[in-house]
Amino acid sequence: MQNIVDYIASARDLSLEQLMKLMTADDIEGVKYLFQKAHETAQRVYGNKIFMRGLIEISNHCKNDCLYCGIRRSQQGISRYRLTKEEILECCQQGYGLGFRTFVLQGGEDGWFDDDRMCDIVATIHQQYPDCAITLSLGERSRESYQRLYDAGASRYLLRHETADAKHYAKLHPAEMSYSNRQRCLHDLKEIGYQVGCGFMVGSPFQTLDTLYQDLQLIRRLKPEMVGIGPFIPATGTPFADRPAGTVDATLRLLAIIRLLHPSVLLPATTALGTLYPQGRELGILAGANVVMPNLSPKSHRKEYSIYDNKLATGSEAAESAAEIRTSLHEMGAEAPADRGDYRMEEN
Repeated sequence: MQNIVDYIASARDLSLEQLMKLMTADDIEGVKYLFQKAHETAQRVYGNKIFMRGLIEISNHCKNDCLYCGIRRSQQGISRYRLTKEEILECCQQGYGLGFRTFVLQGGEDGWFDDDRMCDIVATIHQQYPDCAITLSLGERSRESYQRLYDAGASRYLLRHETADAKHYAKLHPAEMSYSNRQRCLHDLKEIGYQVGCGFMVGSPFQTLDTLYQDLQLIRRLKPEMVGIGPFIPATGTPFADRPAGTVDATLRLLAIIRLLHPSVLLPATTALGTLYPQGRELGILAGANVVMPNLSPKSHRKEYSIYDNKLATGSEAAESAAEIRTSLHEMGAEAPADRGDYRMEEN
């Protein structure tokens, strides 16, 4: 297994057969070597820095009906909310005081947050916090919309591609959503000049090693500045409520593989990983991740942004625990500076 890891690190590529071996091997020492190589690669590019992003979940309204999502349009029994501009700015103020220099505004595809409203919010944040990066994660929008938001001051956009296999995509989403439009969005964002994030759920229904291989090849081609992956966790009340969750082990292996394929990538240890395992964030960092995203949303709404069951919203996932996070990272030999944490090209 070590020879496969060394090949990926050198060639920045892998075969389907190599992926199968990495994902199914019981070679404990080989898996440790994979994680170690990925961690060393992240440190070579970014040093011992782990970048903290302040996550602000602005709305759990969504026009889409994705089969896996706990805030899908047809989901029953949840309390819907939207943050006001003032509430969003209060979250930024709190986050800035805690040392965050990136704000991530995330939400469902909520038409209430049209271009005029969102551009006003983005421009105000940009004016008040010019030394901070503004990341948006608001789903599929028109190229014109992405351009307006970019011109207003947003510089990063997260849009998980979910799967690089069109047939698999159709099994996860309603008929009115299309794989081709998701891909169009990603390429529009790249062309406009955003730092772009894609990603997928590990262990999503109908996922195979072949679809995972296609995901990795998409990442190689697109060269996104960020990749967000985390284990699939079912949400009560959705069509996939009874499906098994993805695993921590598979997620960690894929984090490490992505780091080796794309050494410069900004790679979060996600909340979903911490939801399945208490030390999930720390294990993710040891497998090559270099971003954490504590929750800055108002405490009264964190539980309402329930995209999957038992989503962490308090404790070490909360922004109020910034000091605890820094202490934990320090014990691992890492630091979380008050830094935008921009994408950095690997030095050859």
